[in-house]
Amino acid sequence: MKLVSYETQGKLQPGVLINDLVFDTRKLLEAAGEKSTADLTNRTLLAIWQGNLAALEDKLVSAAKSTPDALAGNVNKLRLGPPVHDSAKVLCVGLNYRDHVAETGRKLPTAPDIFCKFNTSLIGHTDDIACSKLTPNLDFEGELAIVIGKACRNVSSENALEYVAGLTVFNDTSARDLQLRGTQWTPGKAIDGSTPCGPALVTLNEISNPQALDIQTRVNGNVMQSSNTSYQIFQLADVVSFISSFLELSPGDIIATGTPEGIGSKRTPPFWLKPGDVVEIEISEVGKLRNIVR
Repeated sequence: MKLVSYETQGKLQPGVLINDLVFDTRKLLEAAGEKSTADLTNRTLLAIWQGNLAALEDKLVSAAKSTPDALAGNVNKLRLGPPVHDSAKVLCVGLNYRDHVAETGRKLPTAPDIFCKFNTSLIGHTDDIACSKLTPNLDFEGELAIVIGKACRNVSSENALEYVAGLTVFNDTSARDLQLRGTQWTPGKAIDGSTPCGPALVTLNEISNPQALDIQTRVNGNVMQSSNTSYQIFQLADVVSFISSFLELSPGDIIATGTPEGIGSKRTPPFWLKPGDVVEIEISEVGKLRNIVR
């Protein structure tokens, strides 16, 4: 199943993406005789279903066939927000591909290097990355992101994926001058409206192997990053287990799992994003995220 957030009447609403069509999740739930709420979001949907989205999928697909007024429109005609726009936590792994560690000149980490963003940083598929006026050193980082499906604390790597609802595409856009101006990364990593995420949350049952996904970043059609999640230092399950050892993860929390080699700041000469640049990040089985820098 693919979950999206789409805009209608100025508000983001939860939707189910079936082929190229988006259906209103509330109406599908009501048609299927399932619980819904007036303030439903994908985060609260995950909280209600606590990791059992696979059991819900058939009901919603059937409801979509029999409930024509649940159709919101073609996905290409709607503005999509981040799949989970109200996440309680947005966490990121700083160094998780060996080739990226090498290009930064750092030592291989012995544990995941974690930093935070905020849900105010998140934007959706086709939204503008509107922060070029804040920095001349705007960089891209194509990443696979985890979305948590049910609360967990102190889970083992062996069991960690049981708590994952699905995956999405993430661009850890970074203002390198602000990031490296001090010892803390937050100013360069958590700019409002700087971090594309989406287009959809793809439930884990649709992914053949999360540790064998191709990931590619393109700027204006030129390939800048090309790798595979098999090259991650810490696998997705390891990352979830590690983070859950020091805080409780909640439904809808997002964890970006690191970027491979090829970022702009480590090129010779450095490559900085500028207004008008089109950034595309594509991950096999998960989707393609496209945004323009403004």
